[in-house]
Amino acid sequence: MTESKFIKSPSSVAVLGVSFSGGQPKGGVDEGPIRMIEHGILDQIKDLGWKVDHDGRLDHYKDLEPAEDPDIGILKRPRYVGAVSKAVSEAVESHARQGQMVLTLGGDHSIGLGTVSGSTAVYGEDTCLIWVDAHADINTPDSTDSGNLHGCPISWMLGIAGKVEGFEWVQPRLKPSNLVYIGLRDVDPAEKRILREHNIKAFSMFEVDKYGIGKVVEMALDHVNPDRTKPIHLSFDVDALDPSVAPATGTPVRGGLTFREGHYICEAIAETKCLVALDVVEVNPLLGSDEASWQQTVKIGCSLVRSALGETLL
Repeated sequence: MTESKFIKSPSSVAVLGVSFSGGQPKGGVDEGPIRMIEHGILDQIKDLGWKVDHDGRLDHYKDLEPAEDPDIGILKRPRYVGAVSKAVSEAVESHARQGQMVLTLGGDHSIGLGTVSGSTAVYGEDTCLIWVDAHADINTPDSTDSGNLHGCPISWMLGIAGKVEGFEWVQPRLKPSNLVYIGLRDVDPAEKRILREHNIKAFSMFEVDKYGIGKVVEMALDHVNPDRTKPIHLSFDVDALDPSVAPATGTPVRGGLTFREGHYICEAIAETKCLVALDVVEVNPLLGSDEASWQQTVKIGCSLVRSALGETLL
């Protein structure tokens, strides 16, 4: 277990299983947390020396689904996504205020709005967000082509999404200067424009190829957390990994991070002792070509968690 600069001792991890798929159209991503827990992630975390706080529930938030949720423009299920994100935010905030590390197992990446809102409510505008993903997820309600809200959470965090029913609760606390991406390779034209307009640091797979993952992570941390004194929220979408590594995910894109590159990111962030919250999302067991492929993805999701929580090779 890695000693933390922010998490109280004895170190405790609150594990939230958010079995939610409403931010995108493909079924099965709600089973990701179930499969990771069945694979033993809770005991694996305990074996690293952490105390685990998990009440045995896997929240589907079905009781928050409105009877009617018509599109707003082309936004799909906006009120449901907004309500679930608010509930996730409150849960993350509650655990973070108790001084716990908060691990959220998703679920689709729309829940990132809730997890980051919860951690920034506690740690404030100094919170650094490292978003590891093939996609930027920074579309606004006006710029999205699909209307799938797993591609929009960061626009709300930054306060550039505008007003949309269901999201009135959002208090944007994320500074563009405290956001950095690693692993991008499928970015919409509108998202590229947003990244440029807000001067947001992003390391695509081009930079990973050019500099190597060690240098990229160092540059990313130097940008958002140069003195390694700020809290870090790491949000890791498994589609950042190449589909040959993590095949069972909703929007795979060729040319992604290798197994070791993905784990190095987690290991290096653990070394900073600044991690306060971790998301591992978009594991979708129903999208594996066979049992071996989805089990491979589940196992990798678990090993990413272990690496971020201090597991080392030696």
